[in-house]
Amino acid sequence: MSLRNSLNSSNGANGRGPRGPDEAARFQVDAQPEPWGARVCPIGEIDLATVGSIRRKIDECVAAGCERLALDLRGVTFMDSTGLHLALDADAAAREEGWDLLVIEGPDSVQRVFEVTGLRDRLPFVDAPPSLTPNPRPA
Repeated sequence: MSLRNSLNSSNGANGRGPRGPDEAARFQVDAQPEPWGARVCPIGEIDLATVGSIRRKIDECVAAGCERLALDLRGVTFMDSTGLHLALDADAAAREEGWDLLVIEGPDSVQRVFEVTGLRDRLPFVDAPPSLTPNPRPA
């Protein structure tokens, strides 16, 4: 199951009122190559209006042959259920397609979303960026 096929990108309202141009402009997502793979770093709010950008960035990394990907939530200021679905779908795709996913913990307010939904223990969280050494894969 490809992440790009399992995730439905959408640009709609986030349920918290209209988003102004300044607020939308503050969101960004970057992918940083690392010796062990890639790190996808969203900055700002993860909601219905922004989750598609993160999905596309993850898809680009996987399509480029990335075998280990870290979703770095440290720059996230807000996350709703679409962010939860993103993390769960990325985890499912990684398991099915054979690439590794790590989720770097975000601020307390973001981590609380995972904890209250019972998803904290279901995802491969790390509390700091992974080591810059390659992850040995079994032969």
